[in-house]
Amino acid sequence: MGESNFDLEERTGKFGEEIIDFAKSLKENIINKPLINQLIRSGTSIGANYMEANGAESKNDFKHKIALCKKESKETMHWLRMVAQANDERRKDCADLLNEAHQLTMIFAKALSTCRKNKNY
Repeated sequence: MGESNFDLEERTGKFGEEIIDFAKSLKENIINKPLINQLIRSGTSIGANYMEANGAESKNDFKHKIALCKKESKETMHWLRMVAQANDERRKDCADLLNEAHQLTMIFAKALSTCRKNKNY
């Protein structure tokens, strides 16, 4: 495994940990409870899907897992937007996490684009 793979594995893992820590800090109420659940599911699955991509059994499997990483990153952006709406006092924290989710989305979008352009992949 190359060093860049390790860095992205670490980055997506750290992002998942930050999502968990952020979710634990939110007030549990009727509005936040489902938002927290969805945020944790999407935010932590980015790293899990990336780990699966690195262990892919085929080129198509790799592309599929990277596409899932992108999809989950985008979904996390949506849930962070909803959490910010429900927790006005936490908008700055949401914005910081949203920025990282956006960067991850762009990384996975570029990876998919590269795979599609590369005829051997």
